[in-house]
Amino acid sequence: MALKLVQRLPSGIGTGTVFSVARPVCAACLCTSTGRCILTGGCRRLQLSRGARSLTAVERGPSFVGPHRDSIPRFRLTQQHGPATQDEEQEFRRRLSCCSSSAKVFKLLRSVATPSDGAAAATLHRVADLEREEESPSLRDPSVLEDQAIRALCLQLERDSRLLSDSALVSALLACTRLFLDPWSTLMVRLISESQERLDRGELSVGQLCTLGRAMLAVESPGGAMLEEVMAQVRKLGPSQWSLDELVAVYQLLRGGAAHDGKYRDLLNAMHTHAVTVTSSMDEVAVSGLLGALVDLNQTQATPLVIQLCKRAVRHVPRLSDEQLAAVLAALMHFGHSDHYLVEAVERRVHATAFTCHSETLTKATQFLGRRNILSPPVLDAVAESFVYRADGYSTGQVARQIAPFGKLCYLPPNAGELFRKVEGVLRTRFSQFQPRTLLGLLHSCILVERFPVNFVSKVFSNFFLQQLQEDGNGMDRFVLAQLTQLYMTVKLECPFYEGPQLLPKYRVKSFLVPARSLETPVDPHLYTLVKTGLVDLLGARSYFASKVLTPYCYTLDVEIKLDEEGYVLPASQDDIFKRIALCIDGQKRFTTNTRRLLGSESIKQRHLRLLGYEVVQIPFYEFDKLHSKTSVMNYLHQKIFPHSYRLSW
Repeated sequence: MALKLVQRLPSGIGTGTVFSVARPVCAACLCTSTGRCILTGGCRRLQLSRGARSLTAVERGPSFVGPHRDSIPRFRLTQQHGPATQDEEQEFRRRLSCCSSSAKVFKLLRSVATPSDGAAAATLHRVADLEREEESPSLRDPSVLEDQAIRALCLQLERDSRLLSDSALVSALLACTRLFLDPWSTLMVRLISESQERLDRGELSVGQLCTLGRAMLAVESPGGAMLEEVMAQVRKLGPSQWSLDELVAVYQLLRGGAAHDGKYRDLLNAMHTHAVTVTSSMDEVAVSGLLGALVDLNQTQATPLVIQLCKRAVRHVPRLSDEQLAAVLAALMHFGHSDHYLVEAVERRVHATAFTCHSETLTKATQFLGRRNILSPPVLDAVAESFVYRADGYSTGQVARQIAPFGKLCYLPPNAGELFRKVEGVLRTRFSQFQPRTLLGLLHSCILVERFPVNFVSKVFSNFFLQQLQEDGNGMDRFVLAQLTQLYMTVKLECPFYEGPQLLPKYRVKSFLVPARSLETPVDPHLYTLVKTGLVDLLGARSYFASKVLTPYCYTLDVEIKLDEEGYVLPASQDDIFKRIALCIDGQKRFTTNTRRLLGSESIKQRHLRLLGYEVVQIPFYEFDKLHSKTSVMNYLHQKIFPHSYRLSW
């Protein structure tokens, strides 16, 4: 029973069989007793193809030149956990967490003669933390696995696999997968075999099962037999019987891929229900971990849990790491939720750490404000100040995402001059590094706040750049065309001195109202109905104004009123007119959520309409909502539309 996993492997694996190769081996081959290389993909020697995996087998001959076997450090793992040992282990783990490089980890490891099995697994995890690159299938420096200390540690883990505690065994296996060790190496096979034997005995705790499951996700497919057995044992006890740490561990296991193709929906729903009742006990690690898991699992039905986690996160904002805060903000953007108290906590955090926090955390904070239409001068001012000094170290995507909220929220910080000079400097030196759509979005954000990127428009309107836009992603969609058109209109209306290339008609849209994503916010139906009724009462008939009029300039007017030279209202069908009045019926969605500031998309629309000769009259919701009678509505509209007329003369 204990060997059933090994029996499924090809013959020769884990049996000590050695294939002859007439070449010296790499140093990492000494990590195992059989001389089998632990590096994923082998030791750059003979590789025998076995489907998607590779098997490397070597023979150490007289030609090998390197450190003598006896010169490798030897460790004696222990499971003893007396009071003195516990203190020593805690001190070891504290020192381990302070190591900033693998070399320091190895130096610390050599200073310990008898590390516990848990300390050995923690050491491998720390090396993985330091050497793994995000979303990369390899280590930054694979040669770290050739260090004598880690070779000796792996050798001891291989020899003592049956003596390891349950927690140390599964943790060591997970660490090996994080280090991208070859799944067919003797070390990995022995750890997996021993884990299978203990899994069969049914003695692993929920937390240990989750650690084993995460390791097996890295070794086999999500539908693998061993992972299925792990999940079967996890589900024996309901979520209400798990500890908080076990609940978080199961979320992480499902997040890692165990819940692919919508599996375990009933389990997830039960977990959500239980998690709501224990959020008050969660620390910052649990809160950020659960929110990240809910995003990756796309649990849109878990809104009550998201709200409770958001409330809990407010308490932890000062203690959240940069990565954890970024995860919390990303989750709130994903689920479309925000909290006034959380915004205040983020304001204090960003104001204090804008020059020192991770660039992606700062970017997520500004993105969050933009997505939720929250105007927060403390955050935006701090971001603007730090951008001037730190932008050279940002990726092009981070540059664009940090500037976008200024345009969307129509906000200029006190150092706007310095900010946009820095943006121009970044564009000048790194123009070719920007992805086409990212660059277009950045330039479009600038024009929303009347910062005109004239020096770069000629490049954007060039055939080469337009061709790149077509090849980027899914081609030239309507939203991209709308951005190009509005950029072109801005240059024509507000930069008459521009003499560069023009945007060809085939790249222009006829309307900025685009389904799903739009450069205009559609009129609020309820507010429009109320205003329309008031206009009929004021003007005397429905024929004296037109609704939702598409102009030749791509903008859609909520209401258009036509006047003759004497100021009399003309029928909407009249063509010979003297003046046009554009009524902007601005509902809540056209403003920032926490202030009465128009969004950038509406501000540029009204600015352009004025330049095109329209008299723009704004009807904001917060003024109209105060009117509760027919007479008050008529008087309000009269004063708004005809402020200089003391009596109705039509």
